Amino acid sequence: MKKTEQLTDSMFYIMAALTEPRHGYGIMNLMEKTSNGAITIGPASMYTIIKKLLKQEWIYLYDGSDSRRKTYLLTEKGREVLEADLNVRKQMIHLAENGLKEVRE
Repeated sequence: MKKTEQLTDSMFYIMAALTEPRHGYGIMNLMEKTSNGAITIGPASMYTIIKKLLKQEWIYLYDGSDSRRKTYLLTEKGREVLEADLNVRKQMIHLAENGLKEVRE
């Protein structure tokens, strides 16, 4: 992954939510539910990020059955970016866990 393709936390959460087709309210709901309320995002911030993700071609407007709501889904390029970012985050967690374990010993 190129340096310019690093995701902000909000971008990461939104893209992770879009491994399945979801509309904006569904994304916000999933983020809040899976984090037990620790992670929230407002509609303005979310739709600003969605515009960026659409422009990068990491997500696309999915032709779902509910025409009243815009539904989005990751593109293949978006999946690759999300997977690469997930690997970096796993390495960061591993580093922190090892560092904390050493402090305890």
